[in-house]
Amino acid sequence: MALCLKQVFNKDKTFRPRKKFEPGTQRFELYKKAQASLKSGLDLKAVVQLPPGESINDWIAVHVVDFFNRINLIYGTMSEYCTERSCPIMSGGLKYEYRWQDDSKYKKPTKLSAPQYMCMLMDWIETLINNEDIFPTRIGVPFPKQFQQVCTKILTRLFRVFVHVYIHHFDSIINMGAEAHVNTCYKHFYYFIREFSLIDHRELEPLVRMLQ
Repeated sequence: MALCLKQVFNKDKTFRPRKKFEPGTQRFELYKKAQASLKSGLDLKAVVQLPPGESINDWIAVHVVDFFNRINLIYGTMSEYCTERSCPIMSGGLKYEYRWQDDSKYKKPTKLSAPQYMCMLMDWIETLINNEDIFPTRIGVPFPKQFQQVCTKILTRLFRVFVHVYIHHFDSIINMGAEAHVNTCYKHFYYFIREFSLIDHRELEPLVRMLQ
């Protein structure tokens, strides 16, 4: 029997969302606006469009943080099925393998198991979005010139979580009754990155059949 979503997304068994928007800030208001549009049942293609008069970097920042929290949570729901034994390589089927690289521990692309990759990814993103030099929260402090480039890298790697979940663990998602939730989150993510051309189309190839 499928579990209800309240049980599926029990925070005690998942990664915890690690970033929130401070009430009273412009970004908090944008976040509320985005969530209200999403919950109203509007077409997802319309929901992702930049509201008139708003800053594109603020809009992207809000969505990057929100997608991080939600994808973090989705992976957490099925992380018990994604183990060193079941997923010794971070992959998307037989054709796609993802290696980890960062500026500290792994300076060259390195083979990791899927659980190791996910852990490194979530910690890496958390560090970036909590860095005031990259995601400033103070009024009047501008975004850095490389901001969208950083967001492209974050979103590209978050897309790989969807690839792994859909190809290797979707049976578990179905068994937990979370298929509709994951699909909606994926469609929202996909329309957003396409709206602002934030991911190279070649990265989307592992799920191209599903997109069609």
